Amino acid sequence: MPKASLASSTPFMIAEIEDSIGWMTFNNPDRHNAVKVEMWEAIPQILDQFEADSAVKVVVLKGSGEKAFISGADISEFEQVRSSKAATKHYEDIADTATDRLYSCSKPTIAMIRGYCIGGGAGIAVSCDLRIATEVSKFGIPAAKLGVGYRHGGIQKLVNLVGPSAAKDIFFTARQIPASEALVMGLINKMVLNDELEAAVEEYCQSICTNAPLTITAVKQIIEQISKPGILDQDLCEQLVENCFNSEDYIEGRRAFMEKRKPVFRGQ
Repeated sequence: MPKASLASSTPFMIAEIEDSIGWMTFNNPDRHNAVKVEMWEAIPQILDQFEADSAVKVVVLKGSGEKAFISGADISEFEQVRSSKAATKHYEDIADTATDRLYSCSKPTIAMIRGYCIGGGAGIAVSCDLRIATEVSKFGIPAAKLGVGYRHGGIQKLVNLVGPSAAKDIFFTARQIPASEALVMGLINKMVLNDELEAAVEEYCQSICTNAPLTITAVKQIIEQISKPGILDQDLCEQLVENCFNSEDYIEGRRAFMEKRKPVFRGQ
């Protein structure tokens, strides 16, 4: 099936759907896909379209070209968009809205990482559910080299993923971390050869797409409840589990098991 293009508010972001996968491409290869303000703003808009389309089972984020997933925020804009206290707050609000929207996306999200994944790019990757990277990818958050402060939300996501000690290592040293080390610390889920990345991600997506959407949604939301600070919403967690047991998919899953065939789930 050919890719179907969706609307995007900027040519620096491309949204496409192919074989149950929603592809979000950061399209600024001349600057190693550094994120402009208009790109931050486009992320929630594209996710809204993916979530509204029942054909989309999983969302994959990637960068254009071979050099970078995302090399960070576009620092060339900072003199205009982050040069005053008010401007900096406005910029950070836009970026936080984008990463929070990505983190709370109701469908599974995967960062397909080739090359550099730095700064804001690491923040976007960490906001995804899963990260698959090539063996030549490099990760880092150079905030300490720029004098940039990081808000609580972004640091919390990283701590939830790799733990306090590794998060301190990443921020304190501001060094570039090779994919092999990122895999060990839990920053990425899987490392593959550079020329096998897209095929590996597509195969991984298909393994998700064949499973029950309601179960995946329930697990994702319950893990989010467990991970965030505050009191667990026990009622929500119980309702999510009940939704699965009351679904047509649960009936289909049981019947398929008894009939020794693959189930066909419809998310109902």
